[in-house]
Amino acid sequence: MQSTYRLWADEITDNFLKGLKNTYQDKEIEIIVQEVEDETAYLLKSEANRKHLLKAVEDVRNGVPGHIMTFEELEKLGTSPLPLWTMPLRLLMIG
Repeated sequence: MQSTYRLWADEITDNFLKGLKNTYQDKEIEIIVQEVEDETAYLLKSEANRKHLLKAVEDVRNGVPGHIMTFEELEKLGTSPLPLWTMPLRLLMIG
């Protein structure tokens, strides 16, 4: 079994550790700690990706309709030979 927890260092409490112990009792486990890079900064590193994302945000602000995708369509994107940033993506805000 594998679990991934993403949290801030100050969120590692005694209760969190007790929960880990209860989940994996009587088993040897491996704990790997990795600093997480800010996703926004990561996505904006590439100039092409930056332009694409900023254009998508601008389109949303200007009321340009986005594309609503079914789960099946989204799954197909995951197996596409093209990088995701080359596809026309729009943010859909519901609320």
